[in-house]
Amino acid sequence: MQVEIISIGDELLIGQTINTNASWMGQELSRRGAFVSRVVTISDKTDAIRSAIDEGLNNADVVLVTGGLGPTKDDVTKKVITDYFEDELYIHEETLERVKGFFARMNRPMLEVNVQQAAVPKKCTVLKNMQGTAPGMWLEKNSKILISLPGVPYEMKGIMEQEVFPRLEHLFGLKQFYAKTANLQGVGESYIADKMAVWEDNLRSNGLELAYLPSPGLVRLRITSLNGQSDEALIDACFRELEEAYPENLYGYGDASLAEITGNLLKQYGATVATAESCTGGALAASLVSVPGSSAYFHGGFLTYTNELKHTILGVQQEHFTTVGAVSEEVVREMAAGGKNKLNVDYCVSISGIAGPDGGTEEKPVGTVWIGIASPKRVVAKRFLFSDNRERVINRTVLSALNFLRNEILWNHQ
Repeated sequence: MQVEIISIGDELLIGQTINTNASWMGQELSRRGAFVSRVVTISDKTDAIRSAIDEGLNNADVVLVTGGLGPTKDDVTKKVITDYFEDELYIHEETLERVKGFFARMNRPMLEVNVQQAAVPKKCTVLKNMQGTAPGMWLEKNSKILISLPGVPYEMKGIMEQEVFPRLEHLFGLKQFYAKTANLQGVGESYIADKMAVWEDNLRSNGLELAYLPSPGLVRLRITSLNGQSDEALIDACFRELEEAYPENLYGYGDASLAEITGNLLKQYGATVATAESCTGGALAASLVSVPGSSAYFHGGFLTYTNELKHTILGVQQEHFTTVGAVSEEVVREMAAGGKNKLNVDYCVSISGIAGPDGGTEEKPVGTVWIGIASPKRVVAKRFLFSDNRERVINRTVLSALNFLRNEILWNHQ
């Protein structure tokens, strides 16, 4: 089954809204064995919509359209589709009753434009929207299928899961793929591809597919089987080889974040953590507390941007600032030890660096960062060198600190 996705909305074209709908639909369709051949984003103009629909139905078995089903004048998708199928609108009574109930529950008056939400082409199969007022529409022409859905993400997802996927699976006999994704930090995709070339060739020779999914500071490797879950053991064996090659970099599988994985380790061992940050401005603490339940292990943090605060609050020796500088192994080691003692925690992670765009030197260029950790058994520090973009330096520093902490927890409990 070949699918095209058409996303309608000027707000998508100008970057005002991120197109999460197409991303989610692509993932879910691929997981079910469908081939998504193209994703198109277009304006909410009549000609653009009609042209995209016409081209989509010529190229694909199924065309999924999101957006333009609202009650305002710029929501023209329904009219364009009705005209394209040489049809006319009528009020779908079941949908109208659902719309009336929605407004009654909200204790709001129902306007004529709201009544028109229940208007659909006579030739369509109505797809119930249990989360909103605009129903989805399923139309067929020359053995091709057009599915029109509201652009509101949670409404679209509800209709897809309850109405669309069951129909597509029945019509096309879709067989779900099986996929598993490994997450790595601190190693680039090109290095993995070079070191693991034989490993990659072997898994492909076994009928598996490999995809590299890089993002700043992280790489995700997804292995997919077209045979479904019957290849689960084979995929697990492939990932065990990857774990052996990158024991300090591979931190988990699936959608769990590095902050979540690290937090789970702290909870597992009943350990507590604090932070002592400089150039990241509290971003590490924010990442740790973004995980629900983090109060079980995160006790607090220090934001010591100036040398004076590093000295008076964390006990860093003044002489270090003149002899080795604030961005140094000596300073982050004492920051970590001082923070650990102040808050009486098991671990304290310290950070001092040059995020840029200025402040760098030949010896310590922009992007130079030292990270320290005081743990129950030792105090350690590592030097990192990131790109010279301030936002990327901070982001990569936080990820590196989390993975450094994760590995230090494991070392303390080996």
